[in-house]
Amino acid sequence: MRSFIAVPVSFCVCLMLVACGNTWFGEDEGVHLSGERISVLVHEKELKPDSSTENIKIILPRPEPNDEWAQAGGYSHHAMHHMMMDKGLKKAWKVNIGTGSDDRNQLLSEPIAANGLVYAIDADARISAYNIKTGKRLWRVRLTPEFEEDNTIRGGGIAYEDGRLYVTTGFAEILCLNAKNGKVKWRKFVGVPMRAAPVLNGGRVFVLTVENQIHALATSDGRDLWEHNAVSEITSLLGSATPAVDAGVVVAAFSSGELQALRVDSGSQLWSESLSAIRRTDAVSNLMDICASPVIDNGKVYAVGHSGLTVAIDLRTGLRLWEREIGGVRQPWIAGKYLFVATNTSEVIAIEAKTGRFLWITELQQWEDEDDRSGRITWTRPILVMNRLIVAGSHGEVLSISPYTGDIMSREKLSSGVSIPPIVVDKTLLFLTEDADLIAYR
Repeated sequence: MRSFIAVPVSFCVCLMLVACGNTWFGEDEGVHLSGERISVLVHEKELKPDSSTENIKIILPRPEPNDEWAQAGGYSHHAMHHMMMDKGLKKAWKVNIGTGSDDRNQLLSEPIAANGLVYAIDADARISAYNIKTGKRLWRVRLTPEFEEDNTIRGGGIAYEDGRLYVTTGFAEILCLNAKNGKVKWRKFVGVPMRAAPVLNGGRVFVLTVENQIHALATSDGRDLWEHNAVSEITSLLGSATPAVDAGVVVAAFSSGELQALRVDSGSQLWSESLSAIRRTDAVSNLMDICASPVIDNGKVYAVGHSGLTVAIDLRTGLRLWEREIGGVRQPWIAGKYLFVATNTSEVIAIEAKTGRFLWITELQQWEDEDDRSGRITWTRPILVMNRLIVAGSHGEVLSISPYTGDIMSREKLSSGVSIPPIVVDKTLLFLTEDADLIAYR
């Protein structure tokens, strides 16, 4: 029986903000922290910008609108770059989707949106559809099978394509639903529970189980296309990385610390890499798990391992282009020539994607009580929206950070924390809180 470390779910699913004020995309509030930022890692090694990057000026791609966020990470390759929003955001609506996170069950997957509807799955495996303009619920379906085990972690993930929803659950099932009414078109039992959301590409749905199996199924009827088994890990973090797919290759991250590239048509392995750092000093960081979803962009794979290694790899050859000794459980954010990473030790780092050089490092609050070092704060992955990186903490504080300098530009205090990344669609920000509140800002 595979066991899971009882770490807060924010260590396994990327955290994100649940509210936003009008200042986020308007004028700065003047909360700029000056001075040199130097981070100290768990290895007591100073982490600071590379001296050779002092004169580099970060130039980002222009913000672009998107009319759907159809699967975890937005697209199958997880590279969303720079998102467009309007200034002066206000809360448009708020609804409760069902059961939130507790000691037994956890919210595991970000909502998705397509064709004017938002879909979200709660911690009790109930999926709901809402109108993106009004928040009105259109339907809700409980995906629990007739015979269930009480101790099952039920939550799963969702993806959308061509009027259909594809849903993974902790009951070892993947289901295909009619996106208009939630009726089940087909369901497939794969034998092992799933925590990661499915990923869709080229008429195939790819799912990752908690025992490090990749299943490729036909989106039309759920028939098996191929299966790939990686090395299983007895102990891992709660949660799994959603595979990334692009250019005929699926890249999967496993709890063993392995990163593997497979052919989408056959499942044959192209290459394999380990993201296990050599130096690990405590029980939690000793876990080799890769909980952060990999990103594919411009023929490169960017991946962050929990145990302390971030890498860039050539998609075709598997050649490691660079590596840096930083660890995390949150998907990195690629924007043009730059990578933004949230670390296990509460930093946000800007990295030159071509070389791996650190451009700036911003250290965030790590403990709710800094004197007693109690109440560990975990932070979400950065998301780049209108020339601001937005991150939020498990203690309810939201930060707006300059992607150019690392300066903290503004702060917002929220009523509660979150563990689910937001989505941006049709100039609307959508957040799912730990209390299962789905909130839209526009």
